[in-house]
Amino acid sequence: MIEIAATGPLNTIQDLGRPGYRNVGVTGCGAMDPLALTIGNILVGNAPEAAGIEVQTFPFRLRFSERSAFAVTGADCRAKLDGVDLPPWWAAEAEAGQVLELFPPLKDARTYFSLAGGVDVAPVMGSRSTSLRGGFGGLDGRVLAAGDRLETGAATPLFLPKDGYGVVPPSIALKDVFSSADGGALVIRALPAGEHDLFGADAERFWTQPWKISARSDRTGYRLSGDPIHPIETVEMRSHGVVPGVVQVPPAGEPIVQMSDANTAGGYPKIAGVIEADLWRLGQARIGSLLRFVPATHGEAKAVEKALAAYVEDVRRTARLVAGALAAFA
Repeated sequence: MIEIAATGPLNTIQDLGRPGYRNVGVTGCGAMDPLALTIGNILVGNAPEAAGIEVQTFPFRLRFSERSAFAVTGADCRAKLDGVDLPPWWAAEAEAGQVLELFPPLKDARTYFSLAGGVDVAPVMGSRSTSLRGGFGGLDGRVLAAGDRLETGAATPLFLPKDGYGVVPPSIALKDVFSSADGGALVIRALPAGEHDLFGADAERFWTQPWKISARSDRTGYRLSGDPIHPIETVEMRSHGVVPGVVQVPPAGEPIVQMSDANTAGGYPKIAGVIEADLWRLGQARIGSLLRFVPATHGEAKAVEKALAAYVEDVRRTARLVAGALAAFA
């Protein structure tokens, strides 16, 4: 068990999402950076579907009620365990009574706390993710508050080095796969979508200009500020299904990128769709930061997805080797 000692708004329990219910209007939810949560679960020996805590407002502080293995991944929040610095993307063991503190990251937006056994709350429609809009999942469908006590599930016996261990962050390990910032703008790959050509010359400006993430952005979608783009003719569209990564353009001409709590349907024209393997990077983009979209092909999207899967498998293999080597000497 852990106890939340201090937290800000918007910090929630999340897993990898709630697929299969969009047809009845239920959004998928789940971690904005699913890669960080996946790696955290691997480091503490959890199943892929285990829930953790998504922290996006800081400082955040929790107290361990019992000896527990944990991992901190995602944004480097300068974590401290009883005042001792922890490296980013790190797994360690805490004793009962110890306090973990997470501070505002210098870059990136969200940190993930994973606990051996996972955060044990009742699943709703197959997921423990919090739906703030729906008011269900997670802890009573709400954000975490100081004083909340969270149970943990049954944990697999885990052997960790005395001072813990970590992995190379994906932004470094995959630096040849994921483009660095272009003139201060985060480069995000996307595929042209159904109504792309309806924007005529403005479609080209969508790809060439930088877009700023507006303060009106949240887990549902990122509203982008920039030189507006408009279709060359007014098109009457029926509402259609949307998923995370879809880029829609409302009448005002400033795009909206659907995110983890994406609407299940919408009638705005779609100009592009972010490739799935780049969604974790978009999930770490901060309000006020710049984005630049670059067109990708289906072949490029598959190649990036393959590189990401290889990275995850390498982390999984390393975690097994570490645990196995230590178990042999236990």
